[in-house]
Amino acid sequence: MSAGVKIFAGRASVELAEKIAYAYGAKLGDVKVTDFSDGEFQPSFEETVRGQDVFIVQSTMPPTDNLMELLLMVDVAKRASANKIIVVVPYFGFARQDRKDKPRVAIGARLVANMLMAAGIDRIMTMDLHADQIQGFFEVPVDHLYGSTIFYPEISKFNTGNMIMAAPDAGGTKRANSYAKRLNVSLAICHKQRSKPNEVAEMTVIGDVSGKDVLLVDDMIDTAGTLTKAADLFIAKGALSVRAFCTHAVLSGPALERLTNSKITELIVTDTIPLKEQHDKIRVVSVADLFADVIRRTINNQSISSHFIIS
Repeated sequence: MSAGVKIFAGRASVELAEKIAYAYGAKLGDVKVTDFSDGEFQPSFEETVRGQDVFIVQSTMPPTDNLMELLLMVDVAKRASANKIIVVVPYFGFARQDRKDKPRVAIGARLVANMLMAAGIDRIMTMDLHADQIQGFFEVPVDHLYGSTIFYPEISKFNTGNMIMAAPDAGGTKRANSYAKRLNVSLAICHKQRSKPNEVAEMTVIGDVSGKDVLLVDDMIDTAGTLTKAADLFIAKGALSVRAFCTHAVLSGPALERLTNSKITELIVTDTIPLKEQHDKIRVVSVADLFADVIRRTINNQSISSHFIIS
């Protein structure tokens, strides 16, 4: 029987973990990470976790040290006789490698799932996986939360009767269509063709955006090439404004420069990944209260289905 709950944080997600712990009503656990001169590191829990339900918060964005640190922390909890080990991975890295899209490539998402299970996790909580089928890579329960739970109240503020939901590519159509149905508004889609990863060669718009306030939704924004091209194309097609809602702010490479030069009025993201730097067009909404409530419901064996506003 569990003697209680302890929440720990990896170094990549300390700020978010502190908010989650505060919202849950607990103090963040004491973790010490020793760095060695050759680049290795060793995490240790500076308090007992014997018989406790241990929650480890760590997003696994690059560098891969973040994933390795999470695996080591799971091993720490396992060897310290934790009752249960639940990893809270707000952003699940390698999620874009969910299948073999060409010969002789790895399925990275499955490999990460295997490593986490081999390390000894009992459950995983995550948000807006790039591909829903990744849940099937795990042999333990997966609580897959949706950014829509956070974004829907924000989006409702912009629904002045002149709004249209949009997807920046065909892959995001299901997500955007769910918002459109709930809000009872129209849907527009950008169809893109890539010449190579992270580079869009050609884009066309499906749907009428003339005279509309466009709200783009996506699970992540990486180099911002797709999103900014879509926004500029919508404006060229007569849209009045374009706002974007993206759960995971990866924002690598030229992303911030592209955002600055784009027609996007505002980019709303969550804190699943900490921002590298502030930007005038970026606004952050926190997922801490959501994860804290899911942790509370999990401990109390209560349903979390009420949080699935849009699937």
